[in-house]
Amino acid sequence: MIVSETVQQKTPVVTGHRFWVAALSGALFGIILWVAVRGFDYYILPVSERALHPGHTEFRPSGTTGIKLGIFAAGLFFAIYLYPFRKKFKFLRFMGSTKTVLDYHIVMGLAAAPIVALHSAFKFGGLAGMAFWVMMAVVISGIVGRYLYAQIPRSKKDSEFSLVELEQMRIELAAQLEHREFEGLEQLDRLNNPFHGKPVAQMSILSALFAMMTLDLRRPFQVAALRRKNLSIGDCFLTFGGLFRSRHYDLEQTIALARRQSWLSAKIFFLDRAGQIFQLWHVIHRPFSYAFLVLAVLHIGLALYMGFI
Repeated sequence: MIVSETVQQKTPVVTGHRFWVAALSGALFGIILWVAVRGFDYYILPVSERALHPGHTEFRPSGTTGIKLGIFAAGLFFAIYLYPFRKKFKFLRFMGSTKTVLDYHIVMGLAAAPIVALHSAFKFGGLAGMAFWVMMAVVISGIVGRYLYAQIPRSKKDSEFSLVELEQMRIELAAQLEHREFEGLEQLDRLNNPFHGKPVAQMSILSALFAMMTLDLRRPFQVAALRRKNLSIGDCFLTFGGLFRSRHYDLEQTIALARRQSWLSAKIFFLDRAGQIFQLWHVIHRPFSYAFLVLAVLHIGLALYMGFI
């Protein structure tokens, strides 16, 4: 059943994917930290004094390290744009599911910004500076887009669940919770009915987005309150007030079901609105993304023409 697939624990394949995403993140941000530490004394100097610094030939944009960072950033951009191109060209579907490729897309996008900043030696003037700020707009909108993507539940095959399917999942979770004994029914009701029937259609786009974010930020603390109701004082201390898992397996299984039901309730509540916001986000994100691509290509072309590479 669709429901059981969604409720069950994550498979080892997902765990392996997370490992590789974490490994890529560690490698990219390790490189960023290594270069930033080595060139710290150079980067903090005023531009007028950098030519006298012994690291100038290495860390300036056309220096030995600066050029390598620029080439590395160009390679990252190529990999980053495989994600949108994957949607247009079927022969790129071999790379994996949409969610899998999206995770790598986001990690590389977040790492590209500081790598470009180091490549430019934190000089953001001219065409390169314009490209950098457009890239920052792409990064920020990309973070928002990833959040919105998570608001629309999907199956393992990347197909969006319908309202009927989500309701079926919620009913199954409710049935499982009904047979478990625990205290904190008031907290559970607040988790599953955050707005008590207030129509989302009356909310503006920004209000709906803010409400979604507020719910997600508030949920861990509501879950902690539910956990505290069922723990001793000593266990509350060990779990930092219920924010972390306790040693009680049955309780944690119940908490996991309650959290999942709360997540589903919120997704059902905002399903239509989240889709509308996500479509609007595409209208905003894509022009920035393609504008940056054009500026980046112009910058690389000029660098090659003028002999910097």
